[in-house]
Amino acid sequence: MMKLMQQLQRRTSLGWLQLSRERGRLLVALSGIAFADVLMFMQLGFQSALYDSNTKLSRALDADIVLVSPKARNTQNLSTFSRRRLYQAQDIVGVRSAEAFYSNIITWKHPDTRKETSIQVIAFNPDRPALTLPEVNQQLDKIKLPDQVLFDRKSRGNYTQAIAQVERGMPAMTEVERRTVTVSGLFSLGASFGADGILVASDETFLHFFPRREAASASLGLIKLAPGYDAKQVAIALQSHLPNDVRVLTHAEYIAFEESFWKTESPIGFIFGLGTAMAFVVGVVIVYQVLSTDVNSHLKEYATFKAMGYRNRYLLAIVFEEAIILALLGFIPGFVLPIGLYQLAAGATALPIYMKASRAITVLILTILMCAISGAIATRKLQLADPADMF
Repeated sequence: MMKLMQQLQRRTSLGWLQLSRERGRLLVALSGIAFADVLMFMQLGFQSALYDSNTKLSRALDADIVLVSPKARNTQNLSTFSRRRLYQAQDIVGVRSAEAFYSNIITWKHPDTRKETSIQVIAFNPDRPALTLPEVNQQLDKIKLPDQVLFDRKSRGNYTQAIAQVERGMPAMTEVERRTVTVSGLFSLGASFGADGILVASDETFLHFFPRREAASASLGLIKLAPGYDAKQVAIALQSHLPNDVRVLTHAEYIAFEESFWKTESPIGFIFGLGTAMAFVVGVVIVYQVLSTDVNSHLKEYATFKAMGYRNRYLLAIVFEEAIILALLGFIPGFVLPIGLYQLAAGATALPIYMKASRAITVLILTILMCAISGAIATRKLQLADPADMF
């Protein structure tokens, strides 16, 4: 490696000299690479927001083990199972508590505009906190009253007036399934691709919203373990003890289960992945056109080098040098522009879209690979260049 670095320091940077000589062509190339990078950043940003937003609630569950119906698809599409399984779960050594958790999508009227919109409502026994959100846990006494709910201030939509009213200590009134409800508190979690926002209610209020739902059924079972017990081992014991109408997952496995749905079963995850691949291909085509044009413009010079005794490896290194320079220079604007676009998209969609260091490194690697592939294709004609045919 040291020998290679010494050789690079001694050699003349012909790649940079050729690129900088045609500044117009260089700017076009950098614009094309930046455009491809912006596309990749946006696609990967939306994909990451998809996974992050739809696992926020799962990550906030205060549980070591989660019981879920085998028919459940994701947090917005949970089937139910009998609460009897929660009592049976307490027979296993190491289980400290097993509580029911309820979730469903419901239609409610916007507190300000009175227009109907969909929102996710989650519920549990207020005497047994089910979330690791301090804002929620500090206001559990409010939802003990009938038809009192907590509202997610980061919900998608313009709730400015209602949020300001609640922050001033004046509860906002609205309707849910023809029932008058009171928004008595606020918390922050955020919208997702599956739901515009979240309401937190007590289990009794939840059953008021869904009078046809059996009181003996639960959406999830939240199990906490006694200190010193391993969640994986207890989960195995629970799965062998409980019937097949319930699935036992550790908290980490439940988060992975939620994320897996959006990655494999939902078409949205595939679309974002395909968009990233298409942006990569666009970048390869753009860089190839630039490098191919440059090789053709200097084909006689390359042939002269061959006649002087330079090997193909040296000439190919010049083209690859151009490719790496284009990748690094084009990445700079391709990295800066998405930061502003992320802020714009986050404000418009209420989704957690922001720049991550891991994503920047990924796109940088893809950019270098993109330019390297283009350089490899562009050098094919260079290898066939014969000095005898040029003069």
